[in-house]
Amino acid sequence: MAVVAFVGLGNMGGPMAANLAKAGHDVKGFDLSQDALTKLEEAGGKAFGSVAEAVKGADVVVTMLPAGKHVREVYAGEDGILANINSGATLIDSSTIDVQSARDVAKIAEQAGMKMVDAPVSGGVGGAAAGTLTFMVGGSDEAFAAAKPFLDIMGKTIVHAGGAGNGQAAKICNNMMLGIQMISVCEAFALAEKLGLDHQKLYDISSTASGQCWSLTSYCPVPGPVETSPANNEYKPGFAAAMMLKDLKLAQEASGAVNAQTPLGAAADELYSAFCDAGNGNVDFSGIINKLRG
Repeated sequence: MAVVAFVGLGNMGGPMAANLAKAGHDVKGFDLSQDALTKLEEAGGKAFGSVAEAVKGADVVVTMLPAGKHVREVYAGEDGILANINSGATLIDSSTIDVQSARDVAKIAEQAGMKMVDAPVSGGVGGAAAGTLTFMVGGSDEAFAAAKPFLDIMGKTIVHAGGAGNGQAAKICNNMMLGIQMISVCEAFALAEKLGLDHQKLYDISSTASGQCWSLTSYCPVPGPVETSPANNEYKPGFAAAMMLKDLKLAQEASGAVNAQTPLGAAADELYSAFCDAGNGNVDFSGIINKLRG
């Protein structure tokens, strides 16, 4: 069994770290939240008061942090991971951040003799708890091979997307599709309501026709057709609108950097920006149907 340090024990990181502990690894964790540290100890891990203390002696480090600036600071800062980790350790960053930050930190890590992958996730809090996440992984073949046994504990589908930063590229492209598709499904149901078409009837037709997509069949934005969707729980997240907006903005940033044309991605960014600005950041992203209803 390995010594695994886990930095960032929030709604996603906490359950991921718990699964590593349940698999028998010696998990050492750090988070700014005392509650998160307490939960890690209850799951069989050990809590530490700083990043430096948590990563000391670790064979593997997993991070789940809010943004690129946090990843840069936690890895490359004076009291950060690279200054305190053993040479040859495997580093796994499961944050969702901008592609360039992922590539920059990976380069610094490799120069320091570490194997690093960017491995953002899809699957939400439920997937984190169940160990069924999808990991989109960027990094060298050697780094991927070193990280995969640990990713297999936390996830069900592990895809090597290519070199450093490609995991982030895959995540933001996927979530741009998701944001656009959810808006299209919400628009269709809002139109159907005004035309007098029953929710269930539209679902029964479109779920087996050319309008079928995950946002419809797994996450239907109206109450009724999909029992487990947030629409049946007052749009409690789930996947919060603020998190969707973060990913859409990352996609627009990447699009601008490489001069890609993403007009629907830009439109989705504008709609979710307005939705969040109206105080709905903590509402599930499927709740944007209420904005589209006017």
